[in-house]
Amino acid sequence: MDQIRIIDGINHAIAKLRALTQTNVQQGWRYCNEDIPYPVATQPECWDNWSIAQPNQKDYITWSAGRQVIWLSQRFLVPQDLQGYPLAGLGLRLVLTWWAESAEIFVNGQLVQEGDLFDSSTRILLTSTVVPGQEFAVALRLVSPGHDIGGLMRSQILYEATNDDIDPGFVADELTILHNYSASFDPEKLATLAKAVAEIDWEMVSQPTEFMRSLSRLRQQLSTIENSNFRIHNSQNSIQMLGHAHLDLAWLWPVSETWDVAVGTFESVLKLQQEFPDFTFCHTTPALYAWIEQHRPDLFKRIKQQVAAGRWEIVGGMWVEPELNLIDGESIVRQILYAQRYVQKTFGQLTTVAWVTDSFGFCWQLPQLLKQGGIDYFVTQKLHWNDTTKFPYGAFWWQSPDGSQIFSLMSPPNVAGVMDTNPITMASYAIDWEIQTSLKDAFWLPGVGDHGGGPTRDMLQVARRWQKSPFFPKLEFTTASDYLLKVSRLKVSRLKVSRLFAKRGLLAKVSRLFAKRGLLAKVSRLFAKRGLLA
Repeated sequence: MDQIRIIDGINHAIAKLRALTQTNVQQGWRYCNEDIPYPVATQPECWDNWSIAQPNQKDYITWSAGRQVIWLSQRFLVPQDLQGYPLAGLGLRLVLTWWAESAEIFVNGQLVQEGDLFDSSTRILLTSTVVPGQEFAVALRLVSPGHDIGGLMRSQILYEATNDDIDPGFVADELTILHNYSASFDPEKLATLAKAVAEIDWEMVSQPTEFMRSLSRLRQQLSTIENSNFRIHNSQNSIQMLGHAHLDLAWLWPVSETWDVAVGTFESVLKLQQEFPDFTFCHTTPALYAWIEQHRPDLFKRIKQQVAAGRWEIVGGMWVEPELNLIDGESIVRQILYAQRYVQKTFGQLTTVAWVTDSFGFCWQLPQLLKQGGIDYFVTQKLHWNDTTKFPYGAFWWQSPDGSQIFSLMSPPNVAGVMDTNPITMASYAIDWEIQTSLKDAFWLPGVGDHGGGPTRDMLQVARRWQKSPFFPKLEFTTASDYLLKVSRLKVSRLKVSRLFAKRGLLAKVSRLFAKRGLLAKVSRLFAKRGLLA
């Protein structure tokens, strides 16, 4: 069997499985560009006069920029089956992704969720147990960004098991992940995978019990094939998760709004930690902790309890996450000094992790400054955005001109709008990570950021479900310091920044400027004066 036929056979089976429980509904929306008031716009009887939305070539529904309102509406009627597969008893979700400054989602006239530019994706549970003939009336009120057109990029109906049972869509995702791992690391396995997939009993699709037995036999076969090692979960591969919420203090909103966002995010995390005992979380801004401590001491007390329990990690290393292209050496030092002093006084420890994900560049002396501030690790990610020169390293040692070295990590890029726990997205990143670094332990940061939110219950439920799959990397929660300590002890590429940027002379210029102003000597005196190094 030639390789093209093998791959086509696997992909064909995956597509057939997905078609049994998933439907693209982008073509079904009606729209109105008037800002009709609620609740009138959510009533189905007014939708017949609305125009039919026409997705563009990318299958996006778009409308004008400049905070313009669009209402979208659609009725969803639960059929008896999809492609012959009965749906009764499955859960029903509406999966949406948008690009909008504001999003409000109504189901049967009730507001069920709100979102924005950053909280831009959802999997709304319409019902945990569908009954054929049920109808759901969905209305979306979306407001375009001030600087860009608005878009509804994805809308999908998804039927899935709401317990630990498998369903066709779940098995399709498992097969996709197995295919991707095999194609990347052991292409000879693809023939074995194709042969196993060919044994699916499609004649039994209309009899769900028998059909699911067929899929169970497939999974069992892939688990026991001699020397096939399809059980990714039992190999050395893992995805280490840490819940996260990057909060911009003042970007497209005033600082006062950030305080409210922080309170909501932290309360949500604490509530979810009661429900998910293994869930760990980190936040990176001491300035926000200080505000919470002063204005919400009750909330801060609960945060400190989780810190003491090892389930809430204090990282960051700087008072706020600065734009390091803009500030001078003394400003960087004071960022480190004030952050470390507060963290040590409040939590009884220095943070060992500098977390600066939003800066587009860094001075060559940063490892020296961080090491003098008691920091051992550096995490960033904005260099993923480069449109010309691709940053070549994921994990590396960064060395300053004085010889100071700090272990550095490029955190995973946000490729889907929201860092969720989509299994294919996570597994694809883990594959790319292993190819780039040879490391079998990938790092993943689920959570809604920028304007807050953190991990959602659905993200954690999806992760819990995939923890049980034998065909997915071992999935577990960790802390940044534990992960960085582990991978820093392994053999990884050594990066000397001077070799990367010397051609442009940028770092040499920075070095001369620092030396001319005596900043590095001043830095050492300032740290010593404040007793931080002691």
